[in-house]
Amino acid sequence: MRSERVKKIKKNFFLLILFSVLFFLFFGLCSCVSTAASAEEYYLIGMAYFDIGKFDEAERWLNRARQADRTMVASTYNLGRLAFERKRYDEAAGYFEDILRRDQDNILALRAAAYTRIAMGDIDIAGRHYSRLLQLVPESADDGYNHALVLFAMKRFSEAEAVLEKYPFALADNKDVLLLYARSQAASNKIEAINSFADWLAVYSDSKVRYEYAQTLEYHEFYARALEEYRLTLSETAAASVDPKRSNIRFAIARVLLFADHESSEGITELEDAVKDGFDNIEALEELMNNTRINAANINNIRNIIYNIQNTGNTDS
Repeated sequence: MRSERVKKIKKNFFLLILFSVLFFLFFGLCSCVSTAASAEEYYLIGMAYFDIGKFDEAERWLNRARQADRTMVASTYNLGRLAFERKRYDEAAGYFEDILRRDQDNILALRAAAYTRIAMGDIDIAGRHYSRLLQLVPESADDGYNHALVLFAMKRFSEAEAVLEKYPFALADNKDVLLLYARSQAASNKIEAINSFADWLAVYSDSKVRYEYAQTLEYHEFYARALEEYRLTLSETAAASVDPKRSNIRFAIARVLLFADHESSEGITELEDAVKDGFDNIEALEELMNNTRINAANINNIRNIIYNIQNTGNTDS
């Protein structure tokens, strides 16, 4: 693999030298070089530098190509790529969207502009680019997934779900697409999310996803299944885990027990274990205490737990 890469670099470097020599020989012998020919040669030299990673030189030659022939879209596009590689996202977006001002249906520029806008955090503009892109290439599952990601980030969960449903094969075969679909459904509080998470977990394994699955089950009051999934998540989660934290999982287990069996003290025992494990979110405990599904005795127990946490002087709230 390394030898092939070395060969490719050598080949590109050889081509770069060849292009440069030919260009300067030709330019020196003929002062009547046409603008179009000059732009193309500048472009070839710039791309040869691009391929070997010499971005400063590549930018210089591509700018020459662009100045020599303003209609040469390839130069503008690759200047955008160069700017993106250097994390100059404003500049990159400017190049890509300059192409779109002249050709609103340029698929490469649309895709690049959308991706750049995501990197910049301009979610609304990225969404518009992806919307246009999918009008032009509706069969593109990758673009559909990226559009759905943008919609999800904008909290337009039902729209994200609708976009993903246009790609049934991707939903069946692509783990990222299926997971985004499940999360979109869960964010809309749709019961269908239960099956989507279950389908994902039947093939893949991740404690964070299982935790989300358990939360969805709990929301829809499938307490026995939620408890089972929370306990399984706890068994899969390392002590140093941050997302999810073991203490948060224990708190969730306690909450389900308190909701599912009002008379049992098991929920309070689990809650005390969660506190021992580091849980100290007073706001979450107060919300639990104020829930009408908690009986009077357990409300008092939760109040005592809050009091003990506050006395330690170490809380999340």
